[in-house]
Amino acid sequence: MDEVKVVVAHSERATLRVGDVFLKVDADQARIDVEAEAMALAPVPTPKVLWCRPPVLAIAAVPGTELGRLGEPSTASPAAWAAAGAAIRKLHDAPLPPRPGRAGRGLDELVADLDGECEWLVTNGVLPAGLVTRNRQVAEAAFRPWTPVFTHGDLQIAHVFVDGDEITGIIDWSEAGQGDALYDLATFTLGHEEHLGDVIAGYGTDVDLDVIRAWWSLRSLLGVRWLIEHGFDPFAPGCEVDVLRSRM
Repeated sequence: MDEVKVVVAHSERATLRVGDVFLKVDADQARIDVEAEAMALAPVPTPKVLWCRPPVLAIAAVPGTELGRLGEPSTASPAAWAAAGAAIRKLHDAPLPPRPGRAGRGLDELVADLDGECEWLVTNGVLPAGLVTRNRQVAEAAFRPWTPVFTHGDLQIAHVFVDGDEITGIIDWSEAGQGDALYDLATFTLGHEEHLGDVIAGYGTDVDLDVIRAWWSLRSLLGVRWLIEHGFDPFAPGCEVDVLRSRM
């Protein structure tokens, strides 16, 4: 009997691994539906869906290893980062999925969420007011018109697998949908600014670096409270709070 390994677990969802099978248990049926749908539509390597019996989605492991993790140096080659950029561009050029994703929230909702999180961070003494104010200013550049594309919505580097310089799989599609392309690129390079040039080279088109930096600040400000409340540490070296400090 294979060992059951808890990959991640919090109040919203849990992922278990048994051998080469991952079992994703989600309290929100809509996220499971979105994930299965997005993997079927995405023109990039994705895990094979073995079965889906709500609230559980069973998928096969993808070959290769994670490109990296937030807070840790990536040992992947520049060519691997460029290959990831090319895969992201292929996704963004694909036909639109039927619904908005995490990267496609409306401006009013996004601004309201950001203002609320900034107030909470300062009022509760989680972060210095100056740090929050500066990053709130940087985040303004993300508030601009954009053309919807097929976005992953949670494109952390730990969700991209490589074998050498080849992309072997992209996992965790529960936030996928129509959204802002630069949200994906910023999420992917969060905490790994040194690899942004390689990613953009693979992506194959110019991007607005101020908007990328804005999304780094915006995503980090929005994420700190959620991470703390769900047992993660945004203060760990190289993680969200360090990303915010790097903008000072």
